[in-house]
Amino acid sequence: MYRELRTRINKYRRSASPEGGATKVRGLCSGLDCGAAFDSRQHIRLLTFNIQVGISTSSYKHYLTRSWQHFLPHKTRTENLDKIAMLLQHYDAIALQEVDGGSLRSGFVNQVQYLAEAGGFPFWYQQLNRDLGRVAQHSNGFLSRLRPLSVEEYRLPGLIPGRGAIVVKYGREDDPLVLVVMHLSLSLKAQNKQLGFIRELLSGYRHVVLMGDMNTHAEQLLENSPLKGMDLVSLPGAAHSFPSWRPGKALDHILVSSSLQVLKAGVVMYPVSDHLPIGLDIALPCGYGSGC
Repeated sequence: MYRELRTRINKYRRSASPEGGATKVRGLCSGLDCGAAFDSRQHIRLLTFNIQVGISTSSYKHYLTRSWQHFLPHKTRTENLDKIAMLLQHYDAIALQEVDGGSLRSGFVNQVQYLAEAGGFPFWYQQLNRDLGRVAQHSNGFLSRLRPLSVEEYRLPGLIPGRGAIVVKYGREDDPLVLVVMHLSLSLKAQNKQLGFIRELLSGYRHVVLMGDMNTHAEQLLENSPLKGMDLVSLPGAAHSFPSWRPGKALDHILVSSSLQVLKAGVVMYPVSDHLPIGLDIALPCGYGSGC
């Protein structure tokens, strides 16, 4: 498996622009005709992961000593992306936060496309939230093995721009499964504005999944934010995901409608970023997959 992964990665590197410009899209399609049919599945494996643009952090001091890696390329970044890709291969739909869309710091590699290629995902989508030109391309990302009905991106409200959400629909046109990828602001006031916006987007849908780095705990999200009353369920217990080397805060979440049966859920102990990923396996509603 590792040899196969390296072959795909090397193929991706050869497709990059030799002049040092943005990476060209080759190897995988990213349109809505890509991926396996959704109606052939009985369950779907989900993962959300803040990858910190491929920077490995295992101590608070690294925020200082490795801060330059947020602006300049480094060989360990690619090694870290390869490790992340090996984890992603075990999931069907991936929400990525803090990915670079192709700038100096990433070696002009679109990290969403790179992980899609290395992980064998036929569908990928990059949302550019802060465009700093050749310096940085702050983005959210989404990878899928299954063919979506539609994908839309939205700018989230806030005093400081640069936060966004990706809305992905699967299954039935009249009653879709709706996945939302997000990375919320740090302040509670901004978070509530953003969650209010997201709640409006989801009005009328029965089966929803919210995935991402929400920068606050599940209790705040479910009891003291605009999400209250949406009948969402969080991971059981203390799903601490930050910091990865000594988890003490539950900042990353996958929240699902109570109509969706959770088969397996938890923090994934894979410390290659300053956040740990969150994984969740859900059974599809009756009428979606082959089990009903």
